[in-house]
Order: sequence, then structure tokens, then C-alpha cells
Amino acid sequence: MLRELRVENYAVIDNVAVEFAPGLNLLTGETGAGKSILIDALVLLLGEKSSSEMVRHGAEKAVVSAVFEAGGAALKLLDANGIDSAEGEIILRREIAGGGKNRVFVNNQPATVAVLKLLAPHLVAVHAQMESLLAFDGAARLELLDAFAGVETESIEQAYGKWRGLRERIAELERDEQDRLRLVDLWSFQKKEIAQAKPKPGEDESLEAEKRVLANSEKIYAAAMGAYDALYEGNASAATSLRAAARHLEELSRYDQKFQQALAAVESARLAVEDVGITVRDYGERVEASPERLEKVEDRLALLDRLKRKYGATLAEVIAYGEEVAGKLDEVENRDEILKKLRQELAAAGAEYLEAARALSRKRYQAARKLEKLVETELEELAMKGRFKAEVSGSDEPENWSAAGFDRVAYLIATNPGEPLRPAEQIASGGEFSRVMLALKVSVESGERPLPLRRAKIGRTLVFDEIDTGIGGRAAEAVGKKLRALARAHQVVCITHLAQIAAFADHHYLIEKREAGGRSRASVRRLDDSERREEVARMLSGARLTETSRKHAEAMLGVGRRE
Repeated sequence: MLRELRVENYAVIDNVAVEFAPGLNLLTGETGAGKSILIDALVLLLGEKSSSEMVRHGAEKAVVSAVFEAGGAALKLLDANGIDSAEGEIILRREIAGGGKNRVFVNNQPATVAVLKLLAPHLVAVHAQMESLLAFDGAARLELLDAFAGVETESIEQAYGKWRGLRERIAELERDEQDRLRLVDLWSFQKKEIAQAKPKPGEDESLEAEKRVLANSEKIYAAAMGAYDALYEGNASAATSLRAAARHLEELSRYDQKFQQALAAVESARLAVEDVGITVRDYGERVEASPERLEKVEDRLALLDRLKRKYGATLAEVIAYGEEVAGKLDEVENRDEILKKLRQELAAAGAEYLEAARALSRKRYQAARKLEKLVETELEELAMKGRFKAEVSGSDEPENWSAAGFDRVAYLIATNPGEPLRPAEQIASGGEFSRVMLALKVSVESGERPLPLRRAKIGRTLVFDEIDTGIGGRAAEAVGKKLRALARAHQVVCITHLAQIAAFADHHYLIEKREAGGRSRASVRRLDDSERREEVARMLSGARLTETSRKHAEAMLGVGRRE
């Protein structure tokens, strides 16, 4: 969910911050006030191409930032790109300098436009004058149909992963003989080098500790014996002083019992000092200056360092790599037998995949017929009397297999009688495309068993710009009702010019443009109930408000609240 959008020095906007809420968020305002500029800024923030021309005149840079509530795949994507993620929150910021340079930040950490593009499908779907960050590509079209059908794809994803993994193992074993022999020589050398060294986990750390002792044996002995003398052996040692103090305290305690506790404390300290003194003496006596042992330790450490530079950052990784190449060599030595077994497993995995994919395909064909009827009904209510077809195609040949099955989905529409069906994304009118997407979204939501939003990937913020182009009256009211229905499960942000749609808002924002200091400045504010009535009345009657338009606006708002 989009919680906040902030735009600074972008086009006619000097500084605007909008806090959005769950439900239906509608933005209205006079033509040219800057409504679509807000959507353009959001699109820019989600990875679209930038232009220094959009930097407000006189400013060094434009800044667009947003705060989203997100989870699941979006947060995993941040982790995969080395970006720390706050629990359930993603903060995006993009700066465009006057010279055209860009800077991107995700959760206040430097990032790239590529990361924004990866995040975009998990955060927002924008339908703005034929520009859709959902892209309406093959995967997106398939997801919509699957969401409507209520199908789960985990089993087919697992089956495909198993089949693909087996195929890759077979391909590796069937490599060109020359490449195979070259790899065998390399693996044999690596296995032998690691096996001869016989590394043990943590061995390098213990050897480093031993090296420090051997290289500083004289200093260690001197320090140990010096500590022993100061603690225990010397005439002025701590133990001697504590024994003398104990005698005096013992004498005092004969006359005053309160010194018994002090005497016990001193005795305890003396015993501790003597114990430490004996410990350091024994340690110092065990330290031997052995140049031969030091040389062996250094040679061993050098060998282990060479292994780590070649095969892993730690000895545990080196050992694991040795086991890996040993396994590869075993496979090569038993190549024919292993290939035979793998081909049998591949055939079984392929049959398992086909069974799941064909069952999924049948469900998609059945769901497509139902979806067609629903979408046509929805489009008719949205003043688009046309034919709609959800075309499912594809063959079950292995080259068409994927983790989503072998089907391809196209949504075709003819918006006027006698016209041929064409892909919905090729509709000339942006407003028509937005209404098609609205009809699809509402129809998908009415599916018998819709997938959880996190699985269907349609629970993002949905943005509709100019969805009311070319409609009015009852059709506009129908659009408003459908947006309100869609907003029960999603956050919806919509720009509209029609009062019939604005009346259904859960949250109504007014975009205004004023002149101040000889410059145009856009602002956005959320309207309360009385302000909403005035704005809806303005949308009905124009700049000159009348009591009739106000009463009409109040009646429309009443209908909107009851829906």
C-alpha cells in the first residue's frame, strides 16, 4: 500500500506531500492543475526514464519519494540486492539533477534504477494513458486468469524445477568429450591437491594462535615469569603483601569482630593471586623457543591460505569443494550408468509435469470462458459495448514448458461493432484501456475462489489515470461503483474529472494550482465533508456554484456513502 508520496521541484510542483489511505483515493482538480504530474512522478519513482526537463525552473534537482507498506516478495528482493529492509516498509527516493544525473535510494541506501524496476511490479500497477507498470506482459496476463480461476501453481513449479534440474545434469554429463576430459583433469588435480593437504575445519585459526606464541616465545616467557615474581615469588610480591596484611587484620579481629569479614576477603584475594601466579609460571615454563616448529606452522598456514584463495573463503568451504569435485568425478567415471538412470528420472519427471500442466490448462480454458462473459458485462456497464475474448493458447511441447505451465493468454477486444478482435494493450484510447483493466480487475475479484492477494500478485496499489475519458452519466456512476468495489480488497488511487466518480471516494484530494511570486505552484490537500460537497458541486456546474449544484452534489455523495 502507498502510504505517502512526496514530490519536490518537479514540473509545476515545488513541494507537495500526500498521505494516502486504504480504500478508494480520488484526486480531482481543474484541468492543468497538475493531477497527472503526480502520477508521472510516481511512475518515475518506479523506474521509468527520467528527463532533466522536468526539474522545476530555478531548482538544482527534483526529488520524488514514497513510503510503501510491503512484504513477502518485495522484502526478499531487497535482501537479494543487498539492501536492508525495515519490517513491512519500503522507502523509495529518486533525485534528478538539472544536468540529467540520477540518484536512487531504497530505505536510505544507494541503489539503482534497475532495482526500482524490479520492485515496481510488487508495489504498484499504474494504468495511465496506455502506460502500465504492470506491463500487461504474458506473465501478468496469465496471473490475472489464474487469480480468477483460483488455481494454485506450487505443484507445477516444483515439477518443472525437478524436470529442469535433471535435464541440466544430463546436459552437463553429455558435454563434448574434449571439454569433459579437460574438466576431469582439472577436477582430479583439485581433488588431489585438497586431499593431500588434509585440511581440518578451524585448523588455520589454531595454527595462527600457535604461530603468535612461537614467534614471541622469549617475550611471553619474560612476561610470564615477571608476572609470577610480582604476584608470588618476589620479596615485594602481591602475595607477600597480602599475607602481611592478613596477619595485621587477624590481630585486629581479636579485639573487634567486624574485621573478620575483611580478613576473609584478604585471604581470598591472596589465594587468587597465588593461583594466578602459579598458572603464569607453569605457562611460561611450557613455552619453548622452537624455530623448527615455527617454520612448520608457517609453511602449513601458507599451504592452507593457498587452498582458501583457490577454493573457498574458509577451510570448511575448501573441504566442501573437495567433496563436490569428488562427487563430479564419480559421476564422470560412472557416466553411462548415471546417464541411464537420469534419463529414466527425466522421463518420469516430464510425465509428472505434463499431467500437472494439462490439468492446469483445462482449468484455464474453463475459467477463460467464464471470465469473458463477466468482463463483457462489466464493460457494457462502463459504456464500452464490445466483444471480449480471453484466448488461451500454447502447446505441450517441451520447448514451451515453464514454471507456470505451457499456456499463453491474450485478452482480445473489439470496442466497436464490425471491428476485429485486437489485443487489449493495443487499444488506441488510454481511457478505454484503463476501463478494460478495471473490468478485468473487478471480474477477477468476483472469481469463485480467488487466490490470496500475495499469491495472485494483484494486491498492489492500483492507479487509474483518466479512466473517465469519453464517458458520463450512468456509465460514470458505474465506474465509481466498480472502483469502490475494487477498493474493498485493494488500495486504489484514481484521477477523475467526473463528479459521478468522485462521489464514491473514501478519501478525496483536491489538486490546485495558484500563482505566487510570479510562479505557478501546485498543492494537494485532503477534503473534509463540507469541502467535498463544494468540490463535487464545482465539478457539476463549473466555476460558478449554485444552491442547485450543491444540493445535487449532496445527493450524489449520499449515494456514494451508501454503496
